[in-house]
Amino acid sequence: MRSIPSSAGRAVAGLRLVSQDGPLEVLPVLAAHRDADGRTWLRVRVPGRPNGRTGWVPRQAMGPLRLVRTTLRVDRRTLRATLTRGDRVLWSSRVGVGAPSTPTPAGRFWVRNRLRGLAGNPIYGPYAFGTGGYSRLSDWPGGGEVGIHGTDEPSLIPGRPSHGCVRVPNAAISRLWRLLPVGTPVIIT
Repeated sequence: MRSIPSSAGRAVAGLRLVSQDGPLEVLPVLAAHRDADGRTWLRVRVPGRPNGRTGWVPRQAMGPLRLVRTTLRVDRRTLRATLTRGDRVLWSSRVGVGAPSTPTPAGRFWVRNRLRGLAGNPIYGPYAFGTGGYSRLSDWPGGGEVGIHGTDEPSLIPGRPSHGCVRVPNAAISRLWRLLPVGTPVIIT
């Protein structure tokens, strides 16, 4: 990935074929640019610390593009997550977020992957979603990634029990599993 839409741009990150969790890497496209040679460049979000980084990649380095019309919003103040498509609410649930010492970071992220039975550990519930956001500390396998996952401790929701992940009751994460596609923007406020 380059700092500008040109091969002459400074490298800001490398492209990976697979995410740290195994499935193919997914990057949201923010803009497109055609250079003087007719080559198309895409500006994409970069997963990892610090959150919010972007870079430019040649279009031919990416796989197929797909339009996603859903948005997941996580409100750390009200401890609620809501999935919408346009103005229509598709799903909503109370959630748990990061403790004051290990907060869930605010920002604009995306769903990178969908995982069943994460690490074979019931602490993450039946389903999990990896995001492009990173916290200071996380129990997520591989470390640091802000996950959205079920829980084996539903009594802690709503609340602030996590190391940065968003915890969702297992019944609610099972409903979300059917509705939340990879690539969905995740806005944490």
